[in-house]
Amino acid sequence: MAYSFSPQKNHQVFPDFFSSLKDPRRSKKGNYLYPLDEILFLCISSVISGANDWTTISLFGRTKIAWLRQYFPYKNGIPSHDVLGKVFAALDPVEFNKCFTNWVKSLSDLTKGEVIAIDGKTICGSDDKQRGKSALHVVSAYAAGNRLCLGQEAVDQKSNEITAIPALLKLLSIKDCVVTIDAMGCQKAIADAIIDRGADYVLMVKDNQQELKEQVEKVLSISCKTNSDQELDVGHGRIEKRDCLVTDDLTFLDVKEEWPGLKSIAKVTSERIDKKSGKKSIQDRYYISSLPAKAKVINKAVRNHWAVENNLHWVLDVVFKEDGALKKKENSPLNFNIIAKMALTLIDNEKETKKSKPNKRMLAALDDDYRSKILKC
Repeated sequence: MAYSFSPQKNHQVFPDFFSSLKDPRRSKKGNYLYPLDEILFLCISSVISGANDWTTISLFGRTKIAWLRQYFPYKNGIPSHDVLGKVFAALDPVEFNKCFTNWVKSLSDLTKGEVIAIDGKTICGSDDKQRGKSALHVVSAYAAGNRLCLGQEAVDQKSNEITAIPALLKLLSIKDCVVTIDAMGCQKAIADAIIDRGADYVLMVKDNQQELKEQVEKVLSISCKTNSDQELDVGHGRIEKRDCLVTDDLTFLDVKEEWPGLKSIAKVTSERIDKKSGKKSIQDRYYISSLPAKAKVINKAVRNHWAVENNLHWVLDVVFKEDGALKKKENSPLNFNIIAKMALTLIDNEKETKKSKPNKRMLAALDDDYRSKILKC
């Protein structure tokens, strides 16, 4: 089975994205040929409209073929769900990811100091126990201010995030941004890679860097030169207070020379109260950073890191039903993850309609004009 890209001369939708795909082969079912640009446009349009698998994508295409033909000829009709599955199982996810990253660059306008949160998510439905294949783990970079995924890198296991993060950083244009990563990414090589890209970092320190954590705790407990900030959040059934304590007095931090660009260390104390039960919990988290010792800036960066969980991973799970979809064959799970992120980006970019993401998808399914509006954002 093979697949193709046959570019149209006058694309109204995703011109940069489609022009970056170059493959001379074609997908086929019998004697019918389906150009890859038609397949991609079909998939993105249908996922925006609520489809979460190949069967519903094919059904959407057959139902909305008159609308689809406003943009592409579809002279051979709509491919079946089997053809779609085989195409995306064969499509090279590395090249597809490059196309996605280049397309996102054309949409994003990263500002100085914008938080780029890097975190991993396991696609639970992608495992294939019969073939001994574990579930894919995808490390994503999420721009909190722009509310879009800048790129991703796939690995076989969560423990491989350490090697995936430097590879992902090489794909990104993040000069003057602030990269935040949880404790898994608190590695000297990763700190060096971030500095090399012209960005700053805020890295969580936990027990995987035991000596560093102990020294950070010690320095913050004895330092007289500190800067503090407090933030209060009320919502989602809870009240959360975050106190951030920062210092750049690293005189007694023995390992400071080992960490490229290190300028400050921080402690964030989170106090949460559940409104319904009244239950209180307190947690201390520690960070190292290449930023100056400005508690307000670091506190904001730590808070914005959770955007990758709340606005990307949670949405892929709950709105796009990623973990429940059983896409197991070859490259299919990773390529569908990229399509879902494209659809999410376009939905987020449509800001005139003040509706939730599920309701935007429902509206796109029902209203051809609204679907066109999202696609042209």
